[in-house]
Amino acid sequence: MEGIIYLDHAATSWPKPPAVLEAMQHAMLHEAANPGRGSHRMAVKASRVLFDTRKQLAKLFRIKNPNDIAFAANTTAALNMAIKGWVKSGDHVIATSVEHNSVRRPLEYLKHALGIHVTYVESDEAGRIQVERIASAITAQTSLIIVNHSSNLLGTIAPIAQIGELARKKGIKLLVDAAQSAGILEIDVEAMGIDMMAFPGHKGLLGPQGTGGLYIHPSVDLVPQLHGGTGSQSEAPEQPSVRPDRYEAGTQNTPGLAGLKAGVEYVLHETVHNIHTKEWALTQRIMDGLLEVDGIKVLGPKLGEQRTGIVAFVADGIDPSEMSFILDQHYQIAVRAGFHCTPLAHACAGTTGTGAVRASVGCFTTEQEADALVAAVKEIRKQYS
Repeated sequence: MEGIIYLDHAATSWPKPPAVLEAMQHAMLHEAANPGRGSHRMAVKASRVLFDTRKQLAKLFRIKNPNDIAFAANTTAALNMAIKGWVKSGDHVIATSVEHNSVRRPLEYLKHALGIHVTYVESDEAGRIQVERIASAITAQTSLIIVNHSSNLLGTIAPIAQIGELARKKGIKLLVDAAQSAGILEIDVEAMGIDMMAFPGHKGLLGPQGTGGLYIHPSVDLVPQLHGGTGSQSEAPEQPSVRPDRYEAGTQNTPGLAGLKAGVEYVLHETVHNIHTKEWALTQRIMDGLLEVDGIKVLGPKLGEQRTGIVAFVADGIDPSEMSFILDQHYQIAVRAGFHCTPLAHACAGTTGTGAVRASVGCFTTEQEADALVAAVKEIRKQYS
């Protein structure tokens, strides 16, 4: 869209690298058969697209076996696959107070459906989680710890490696929500003690919407949540045991996954370190400017502290939805206002009554665009003072 300053990358990244669009078009023209459903050359090409995408994801996340990655339509589907496939009646689950509704709602459902018990470990106002609090919440019935790697409201980064070490010592599985960290923060599933990790294709991995997946450690056997055709063991009445077919019933999104592969390759080329360094610098630039404006409160870690590319804020006397509307209509700046599907994090930040405005940068965001947001907020604030 010509002229727009897009600062909503925490919802979905835009624009995509040209190679993503090219890969999707190529797949539609030359590899659009049904993967795994036939031995003809186009079906084989489609299957190769899926496997090559798994290989690139495995390289990025330091996963030993690419077949331990099950594709899903998005992070929400992957989280549901993990939570409902692992948690059993009477289990105790530990999550945090900055979880997205994609974690909270499945857990609340299972509280009623299976009688599970859930503890939401409190963070501080900036969303920081203390490992000691997680340790204190563990009981003999705890089967799963779920941690949001980075809050989609506050940008806070959780100490995953320390939590992973705790989980392994206690014999508890760790599920990580990497919706805001995949492609943006360094992730090594083995070194960090991650047993399952849900990730989106359409955010930091720069792929199209409708893509994502779940890493499942070899020691984890989930109950499949979707049953049906897989192209393998078609004569068997039950879901196959072989991975990834066990968790991938139905036709996969071949063109979308071709685009995801291209997005992951872009991230690997640019390096996660460089992408995060650039995005963090942009958040500091935005925060520095906003903190000069009277009546503006910036949420999350303080200036100079680590965070992902998210800057959420509230302005005295201005409803966040109104601020977002003015930014869009008068300044062509796209941000997101409201509660961001994470009322738990808003409770931590003290913004349950108002919500907040969230600006989120991406690897293509420029310093000029960051400055434009600050200048616009300053002008809007003057109109209300």
